[in-house]
Amino acid sequence: MVRSVFSFFLALLLAFTVRAEVVDIDTAELARLRAAGVPVIDIRTASEWRDSGVVEGSKLITYVDDRGRIDHPAWLAKVQEVATRNQPVIVICRSGNRTKAASQFLSEQAGYQSVYNVKGGLRAWVNEGRPVTPVASALLNCPANTRC
Repeated sequence: MVRSVFSFFLALLLAFTVRAEVVDIDTAELARLRAAGVPVIDIRTASEWRDSGVVEGSKLITYVDDRGRIDHPAWLAKVQEVATRNQPVIVICRSGNRTKAASQFLSEQAGYQSVYNVKGGLRAWVNEGRPVTPVASALLNCPANTRC
């Protein structure tokens, strides 16, 4: 009995220490982390990228398609080309809502240890007068043989 209770609490403790937390960040922290080399994944749709541009250097990997569907395995495979589970990653969308789900998926189901969610998304970035890059320039930085 004592051994099973101990095992239960040990398993519970390990579960909490292994599970990474999603950290909400503001645009100043986004700029700092980006300058330090942490990859930024823009999960918006292609039409959103065209309409408003992107944070320079962002990797463009749509999370929810135009029909509202999510293909977690395909999306995760593309994310893994950008950052491994042990590397920090920043996730950004238009307003910060979609990134909550994407960030939680990376942290809780895909095992990513450091996931940063940009509060306010690209809207906050632009509202502060921070620069964006046209999507055509960003697409030139896509890895060969991939679709961004």
